[in-house]
Amino acid sequence: MDIQDAQVEDLEGIRAIYNDAVLNTTAIWNEQPVDLANRQAWFDARQAQCYPILAALDENGSVCGYASFGDWRAFEGYRFSVEHSVYVRSDQRGNGLGSLLMHRLIERAKGCGKHMMIAAIESENTASIRIHERLGFITTGQMPEVGVKFGRWLDLTFMQLNLSPGAIAK
Repeated sequence: MDIQDAQVEDLEGIRAIYNDAVLNTTAIWNEQPVDLANRQAWFDARQAQCYPILAALDENGSVCGYASFGDWRAFEGYRFSVEHSVYVRSDQRGNGLGSLLMHRLIERAKGCGKHMMIAAIESENTASIRIHERLGFITTGQMPEVGVKFGRWLDLTFMQLNLSPGAIAK
């Protein structure tokens, strides 16, 4: 598996993974699939902020997973905190690709001078919660029934990883 910075050519594969998560999981709380223009706008916004989008490519160059982060909140005081997302194609789940993408993404966030990485995970997604725990994330909050999808209320678990323990605020 080759992990590299995503290119425009990878957007169709990224869109397919994203839409699968929209249609079949509670990992993304959107209910409508997106078109390529949506993913292009997302890609362009990440590029403008100098934030990475990592793509995991198989031997045929097909996107098997992707990861990125963006601002936690759009206020100056949050400039050292990012929220990340990692999605793996359904036929590649359970093979360690999510962890591999996370390791690379954490290193990139540290390289950008970020202090805190935040995860917002649907509370029944125990596989994702376990991966985050193994990477050192701690649970910092539980929010019951803050979302809805597939006709049921969803709970949200917040987790975070300190990327620069002991750092002095600037």
